Amino acid sequence: MTDAAYTPPTVWTWDQDSGGRFANINRPIAGATHEQELPVGEHPIQLHSLATPNGVKVTIMLEELLELGIKDAEYDAYTVNIGEGNQFGSGFVAINPNSKIPALADQSTSPPTRVFESGAILLYLAEKFSLFVPSDPSQRAECMSWLFWQMGSAPYLGGGFGHFYAYAPEKIEYCINRYAMEVKRLLDVLDQHLANNTYLCGEEYTIADMANYAWWGALVLHNIYDAAVFLDVKSYTHVTRWAEAIEARPAVQRGRRVNRPWGPEETRVIERHSAKDFE
Repeated sequence: MTDAAYTPPTVWTWDQDSGGRFANINRPIAGATHEQELPVGEHPIQLHSLATPNGVKVTIMLEELLELGIKDAEYDAYTVNIGEGNQFGSGFVAINPNSKIPALADQSTSPPTRVFESGAILLYLAEKFSLFVPSDPSQRAECMSWLFWQMGSAPYLGGGFGHFYAYAPEKIEYCINRYAMEVKRLLDVLDQHLANNTYLCGEEYTIADMANYAWWGALVLHNIYDAAVFLDVKSYTHVTRWAEAIEARPAVQRGRRVNRPWGPEETRVIERHSAKDFE
């Protein structure tokens, strides 16, 4: 260890300049910083999001529902520019008091139903349309276990490993090693399970797969955090097989593009209001 010793103060205070690349999108207080109404489109489901892994989970689910011909799953998707602080606008905070994407408003109910946190949105949509969640109690329990396993594991991969390996102002050996160990263990959990299962719940594709693919598929197939070599992701062959099978689905390919303001032009669908937006 070569890191300089750090002595925490008696009481922590917020140093806005010390947060690294994404310092301006986080703060230690809740609530709106400014008035900003959200747009409302013509469809029952209104999504305010960004094509990060947590956002991709939800757009994949919506596109999978539409792929099955569920017309009531039509949605308007608006991009939330977190770099400009849109998540702290009054309209967004009214849907998600935690100021994190994604946030969904279901206009088909009176009053409209707000849903925040990506896993909760997946479960809400699955129960609303009775799809992509098993009906058998034991299989449903398995699905819920893997869904919430993902919600619990994401901070290790993203906020932990990803932050310290790719975004922190300086490389800290202890932090990178600690979170690399956690991520490798989590990958091995998935790999061992998928060695004997086509999907996370056996032969049935569910919201658990959508949630986990958005994070772990991005890691093994798309080198997020430029860490594929460091983590030796190619050695997790069962995770890779599973992720490739999911990514081949047309709905997944569309879902990955929604609310994506970066990358090649043909991969971007900054706002989505109909199937024509993918043309």
